[in-house]
Amino acid sequence: MFKQLSLFDSPVVANEAINDSYTENKPIKNVDTSKLAKLYYSISEVAEMFSVNASLLRYWEKEFPNLFTQLKKNKKGDRFYTKKDVDTLKTLFHLIKEKKMTLDGARDYLKNNKRKVKDNRSLLENLQNIRTFLVDLKNNIQ
Repeated sequence: MFKQLSLFDSPVVANEAINDSYTENKPIKNVDTSKLAKLYYSISEVAEMFSVNASLLRYWEKEFPNLFTQLKKNKKGDRFYTKKDVDTLKTLFHLIKEKKMTLDGARDYLKNNKRKVKDNRSLLENLQNIRTFLVDLKNNIQ
């Protein structure tokens, strides 16, 4: 995973090796909220849906408190996400991870263009569904 560096490597080569190890191309999962069957999901289940750590979800909850006002917690403090919460996380994931916005940029964008974000995300999801259907159709024809 990590490239062994020597004292004789140039700083440019060393930085490229470090950056390559951190920017592995992880496939972004397309979370389909229409297929969610349960009423509540634990934080570990939601983190697995998005292929992120649970700590990232807790961090986003802290950074965007106005988006997660209805988040359920039990007496122990365990978080339980509803379908609406997962949809909100999906919007955040799209802005922060896929469009590479900063947290402040995503906060401002959501504040000013909340309707536009949801419409664009749903359009993107529909196009991805059509693409997978067409690829499956092509594979079945061959």
